[in-house]
Amino acid sequence: MFLRLLFLIAINLIISQGNANAMAIEKVTSPGGIEAWLVKDQSIPLIAVRFIFRGSGAISDPSGKAGRANMVSALLDEGAGTLQSQVFQKELQDRSIVLSFTTSKDFFGGTLKVLNKYRSKGIELASLALSAPRFDETAVNRIRAQIVSSLSAQAARPDYKARREWSRMIYGSHPYARPVMGTQKSVINIKNSDLHSFVNDNLTLDRLLVSIVGDIGIEEVKSLLDEMFGNLPKRGKQTKVAVAQIPTKGAVHIFSKAVPQSVVLFGHRGVSRKDPNFYTAYVINHILGGGSFTSRLYNSVREERGLAYSVSTHLSVRRNAPLIVGQLSTSNDRVAESVRLVRSEWRQMASNGVGLEALNNAKSFINGSFALQFSSSDRIANLLTIMQYYDLSPSYLRKRREYINSVSRTDIQKFAQKFLNADALTFVVVGQPIGLEGIKAPPEKRY
Repeated sequence: MFLRLLFLIAINLIISQGNANAMAIEKVTSPGGIEAWLVKDQSIPLIAVRFIFRGSGAISDPSGKAGRANMVSALLDEGAGTLQSQVFQKELQDRSIVLSFTTSKDFFGGTLKVLNKYRSKGIELASLALSAPRFDETAVNRIRAQIVSSLSAQAARPDYKARREWSRMIYGSHPYARPVMGTQKSVINIKNSDLHSFVNDNLTLDRLLVSIVGDIGIEEVKSLLDEMFGNLPKRGKQTKVAVAQIPTKGAVHIFSKAVPQSVVLFGHRGVSRKDPNFYTAYVINHILGGGSFTSRLYNSVREERGLAYSVSTHLSVRRNAPLIVGQLSTSNDRVAESVRLVRSEWRQMASNGVGLEALNNAKSFINGSFALQFSSSDRIANLLTIMQYYDLSPSYLRKRREYINSVSRTDIQKFAQKFLNADALTFVVVGQPIGLEGIKAPPEKRY
């Protein structure tokens, strides 16, 4: 198994570096002043267009109307211009056009994937959806009912409650605390005028980032940009989002729920994507909990003691609230020991750093798994757009391996002491854990 893993890593590394080095990114500006990153790929006669609008995700939802951006994302392809929902959907389906929209806490985005022979129609439909959505009453009521039904079903799940309570404990009154999907009450409160105001205020050219991958020339890209986005307002409503005040003192928050297994979320402040120590933090996270079967937490909590089926960590690099976050699920009588082990592994890495073999293995895996970003045209387009969002230059693809490989044991030793703070860990536990009272730890609160 180990040799097979090494083989896969080696193959992925070759593919990753080959794709990254061979990929030529061209910056294109349309006559209307709309910019895009382009990667030409003539292997298949189609294009993938990925676009996002910065600062227009769930953080833009008005107070009491959380879920507005998410609701818009589900409605933009439910009719636009003179085309009602069924007609609009048939236009897409008859030509196998993929047009989808999504939202996150920080941005709203969409993807158009279309064969070249249907490119003009795909661009036309995407333009209508963005600039002239109908929001017909029948479609709005249907989508609203689907969202409310989904939220009702999720409410019974301990992992959903854990995520909700985690956001409240970590973000407090900050907009990040609002759930992307909203709540049953807030979704019911959203009016048709709220949907239109979202489009007018947020789907604007000053927020737009675009990436295109596929069989298309530069002049065609220029025309596409103006045809697809040229009808959008130039500027939208300008709102400032404050930096979230993440708790600096650790605590354990227990939310009682009659389930056999508790869900545990934990974490503290992380590092921003622009921090000079970001790549050091990235490698630290991989070794600590982000490396799946090879991570320290996985080996300590699952492999050696069988306390949980899985345990992991990741870096959340939201602009206004960078975090390092982890999650595990375990039986109620094993929560206390699992929490002790998380804190113990946190302290050990902060104090002792990592060995050379562990560091080299982490670098190989990180570099090799990057190949997954190049598995399709739409995934490549998404990667390029995210690069733009974080102000990374096109050379990032070529230099990323160098950034990872430059992280040294000394870097990790120095930075881990500042970055990893077991006493600052906030734990949110949903279940009926036993024995947490006996832990010498930060304050515990039960709800």
